[in-house]
Amino acid sequence: MTGPEPADRVDATDDDAAELIAQLRELAGADPADVRQVVAEVLAALDRAAGGALREHLPETIRVDAGLDAPSHA
Repeated sequence: MTGPEPADRVDATDDDAAELIAQLRELAGADPADVRQVVAEVLAALDRAAGGALREHLPETIRVDAGLDAPSHA
């Protein structure tokens, strides 16, 4: 499909994202360290499922947090 997405599709995507955020918060609890760990595990699993292609689209700090990259030493 080319061109902008229909508004109802964007709304559905926003709803899906909000639901995922709520589920991650519920899984991880109130501790920010737990939330970071859950997100890192999800990103690592998604990257594995994508054959390593996801990491190319993530900022370095997120790749490092998720264990997808070693930190660069500048």
